Amino acid sequence: MQSVGEVELAVRYGAHAVGLVADMPSGAGILGDDRLREVGPHVPPGVSGFLLTRETGPAAVRRQHREARTSAIQFVSRMDPAALEQLREELPGIALVQVLHVEDETALAEARAIEPWVDALLLDSGRPGAAVPELGGTGRVHDWDLSARIVAAAGKPVYLAGGLDAGNVGAAIRQVRPFGVDVCSGLRPDGALDEVLLSRFVAAVRRADAELLRPLQGEV
Repeated sequence: MQSVGEVELAVRYGAHAVGLVADMPSGAGILGDDRLREVGPHVPPGVSGFLLTRETGPAAVRRQHREARTSAIQFVSRMDPAALEQLREELPGIALVQVLHVEDETALAEARAIEPWVDALLLDSGRPGAAVPELGGTGRVHDWDLSARIVAAAGKPVYLAGGLDAGNVGAAIRQVRPFGVDVCSGLRPDGALDEVLLSRFVAAVRRADAELLRPLQGEV
């Protein structure tokens, strides 16, 4: 979310969570510290605010969190378990979410290794090892078969991101069965949050959810 108005728009359409993107080497919707201070306090009760950070040191993460005051922190870089344990002690009650960039089969092992230290995982399509690291907002779809295997094996909630839009999110939900979906560039063709695309995306998510729940209706 790049402004208070975008937060209000997303919430009006039923978003359960909104993301505030701190300094990144690339991607959409990036906010400076002053904008984090401006937008963060306007996430309403009942909606989760996610601070997206590339920082890996506890002190730097705490500094950004003081600006954003979100209820969750989403780490787009690979975190060391010791740093996560320290942040858990220093920021009680704040959910810790590790992003896994699903490039190949190694993502399965990474998910198993980091899961005990976090509250949730988020699967994305970045390339951390690129010359200019891509840590989110790429608009690319990754291998949903791998994502589905991670979701099936995980004991924690798993969110799905990466190239989602109104045209493919239904198929993604049906195949991967994530706890939730995360979208950024798919709703920002010109940089700003597009209300028409947002409404179509939400409608597609609700249709897919209804289809998955339908077989349970009438059972006791």
